[in-house]
Amino acid sequence: MRDLTSIEEKILDKTLYLIGKIGTFNVPIRTIAKEAGVNVSAINYYFRTKEEMLLLVKEFYIDNTIAAYSILDNDEYDNKEKIILCANEIIEYTLKYPGVLTILKEARSRKSCSEIDAKIVEVTDRMNIKLDKALSNFFNKNLKDFQYNKMIFLSSILYPPLNLDIANFNEKTMGNKEERLKYITYVVDMLNKDN
Repeated sequence: MRDLTSIEEKILDKTLYLIGKIGTFNVPIRTIAKEAGVNVSAINYYFRTKEEMLLLVKEFYIDNTIAAYSILDNDEYDNKEKIILCANEIIEYTLKYPGVLTILKEARSRKSCSEIDAKIVEVTDRMNIKLDKALSNFFNKNLKDFQYNKMIFLSSILYPPLNLDIANFNEKTMGNKEERLKYITYVVDMLNKDN
């Protein structure tokens, strides 16, 4: 991804936020400009077209996904610590950019006709394989039980940050790193209680 100016980053940041908030890539340029605190001509100046801007949003997604899962490659941590720290990064990323799941859903449907969408799917799948390995090593369950634990774990880290406004979750728990780490540790320990 090319180096971005702070104005470009702000526009991409707000675009990714709005994609999640609205649930679609069909976010009007004027809405993006208003949310980013810039005028429409600034978007045209930095990105030329909405398509180019959305391409950079997708590259931004890829870079952030790789960064969120990078802890899984750090051998200084055991599997439990890797899982907890990775889950924290995923929650933080999901809180900041609720559009990540919208991007992934669209990429899965367009992967055969778009190189960048195919790359999103490939990178996400590769990162999920890393997470599966850490989960499998830690939970040490048979395949069926592992699948159940994985679904519960992923639901526990994705549902709360995506539904703070409708599910009446304590925003202080999700918004505070220390509380979030306690919550994730609780979930991991609960899922591993039989071992």
